[in-house]
Amino acid sequence: MSSPTSPVFGKKYSAFLFDMDGTLLNSIAAAERVWSRWAERHGLDVATFLPTMHGKRGVDTIRQLGLPGVDPVAEAAQVTQDEIDDVTGVIPIPGAIDFVKNLPAERWAIVTSSPIKLAKVRMAAAGLPEPKFIVTAEDVSRGKPSPECYLLGAKRVGFDPTECLVFEDVAAGVLAGEAAGSDVMVITTTHTHPLETSHPGINGYHGIVAATDENGNLYLTDNR
Repeated sequence: MSSPTSPVFGKKYSAFLFDMDGTLLNSIAAAERVWSRWAERHGLDVATFLPTMHGKRGVDTIRQLGLPGVDPVAEAAQVTQDEIDDVTGVIPIPGAIDFVKNLPAERWAIVTSSPIKLAKVRMAAAGLPEPKFIVTAEDVSRGKPSPECYLLGAKRVGFDPTECLVFEDVAAGVLAGEAAGSDVMVITTTHTHPLETSHPGINGYHGIVAATDENGNLYLTDNR
């Protein structure tokens, strides 16, 4: 857990870049229902497999398994459709809605491993406002932990990635933010096991306030 003395708090940033699942909304129950069924169909050990699929593009998750006779693109497309059809239990991370609503629209973006259709369905289910800028699975050739998504997110908001603060919840995303040169804040709300990281973390957004200086730069204060 971070404290008011964390170097992230009070530091000026040009923009905030948010992962979506596990960072702004909690879709674990829905995602694990769909992926559990997929894993069972392919004879995988579900308990071992599930922790490996969070935070990455579906096609990358499937491709890395190297299953014989499996088309990762086709399988990922079907999984995505199944996830679009099942958003039961998708809810916002505590305080996330008010937090992003108070940000200047041109100063934040969502950078997600989800395809655009799934991202929109989940944001709607959670009641999150759609951002002005968004990077999704279709926008990159390499998913997290590659920094490509955060480099593109920074470009879309119009700032250098070193001027941006990345909000993430899983190792693949943290590595992507680090590789992009950004500072990282870890959202721990959905963690069942501690994420080994040197970055500060917060368990939701209640009491975390984003203020704007005279130049439009953002900075965080911890009022918990």
